[in-house]
Amino acid sequence: MKASPVWVVGAGLAGCEAAWILAKLGLPVTLQEMKPAFYSPAHSLEGPAELVCSNSLKSDAEDTAHGLLKRELRALGSVLLAAADEARVPAGTALAVDRAVFSRNVSKQLSTRPELDMREGSRMEDPGQAGAEVILTTGPLTDEALADWLKQAIGPGQELHFYDALAPIIDAESIDRDIVFAGSRWGKGGDDYLNCAMNEAQYRAFVEALRQAATTPLHEFEKAKYFESCLPVEVMATRGEEALAFGPMRPVGFEVDGRRPHALVQLRAENKEGSAYNLVGFQTKLTQAAQREVLRMIPGLERCVFLRYGAVHRNLYVNSPEVLDDKLRLHSHPAVRLAGQMIGVEGYMESAAMGLWVGLLVGAERLGIDLPEPPPETALGALWAHVRGRLGAPRYEPMNIHFGLLPGIRERGRKKRREAALLRAKESFSNWHRLLLEKLPEGAISQGTP
Repeated sequence: MKASPVWVVGAGLAGCEAAWILAKLGLPVTLQEMKPAFYSPAHSLEGPAELVCSNSLKSDAEDTAHGLLKRELRALGSVLLAAADEARVPAGTALAVDRAVFSRNVSKQLSTRPELDMREGSRMEDPGQAGAEVILTTGPLTDEALADWLKQAIGPGQELHFYDALAPIIDAESIDRDIVFAGSRWGKGGDDYLNCAMNEAQYRAFVEALRQAATTPLHEFEKAKYFESCLPVEVMATRGEEALAFGPMRPVGFEVDGRRPHALVQLRAENKEGSAYNLVGFQTKLTQAAQREVLRMIPGLERCVFLRYGAVHRNLYVNSPEVLDDKLRLHSHPAVRLAGQMIGVEGYMESAAMGLWVGLLVGAERLGIDLPEPPPETALGALWAHVRGRLGAPRYEPMNIHFGLLPGIRERGRKKRREAALLRAKESFSNWHRLLLEKLPEGAISQGTP
């Protein structure tokens, strides 16, 4: 008897990874995506794996937490990282991509798996009535009908969303190259970024303008609740006179005319052609008119042309330790699992990692394999420990990968602790990876760690 397919709902980063690993395990999988028939306010590309906010997947350096996570995902055969490497644009030590090329690369890879059936242009409003095993990976912009179903499924009193914001994208030709200069902090990464330096007077005027600028109002029933690592720039401006200068506008690692500027705005390429740039760290919910007025105060951007304005959007997630079990199944609907950003991780690769992991969980169950959890000393295991509420945090909220999630190291000095944590993580992951190779079908994951 032919096995019924696993339904993966949402072809974002988590959904693509989940569907990919299930297919590589030889299991039938249906990947359902509402585009191109339906779009959220923040989406525009027809294909899968669309990057909505920044085009950066963050650091690829192995001595960083984000680099460590990428190393582990590559060893597990991540389809997204393979696609990203081919769509890379200059960004120093960060892995930034051309969004359109990245999406096309992912689509091409998914089409190579005969086990995977891509269903585009349709929505699922009631997973509980689907009559199949379902993995919801619809992300922070989950369709209203599905969000309503999920709200009922998790029960009263549970948090369901907060708010996030997009950074503007500007036309490269509208940047004043006589003022803006190329370079990376501390000279690392060559000339991958464009930089707009400010003196103290310019910075003070800019901060005051941000504080006074008009913002897009939320609806009466909406409660503004932001992820602390992705605050709108105007919200940061209200948290102290120097908050931005110590945040996304920090000038360290640069000199202009022999002196460090008081503040600095960085621009990062959006595509391979370098025809579009985004303002790094400048997520905003300012009105479009306010963005044109205030952001053109930045030296070199006085005549900038906006290709995409910044915007606020809902970012849905559930209290995973309370509403999901250790297999990411809803307590109230065991046939429905959640993965990706909606389970309380923040960031592209973090979402992808949880998609890949839930795919492994479902696949192992179907194949009758006892799958060991990723060790907490690894980046993937640390994220998993967070999702399961094992880190002792007083309140559950979305989290990026960082070294603070890993178990402590008894070493003096931050640099030595990081080096020891990296070494321990790599050794622990290698041991776990060997166990997976013994248990999983041949070819399901990469054979060796990088």
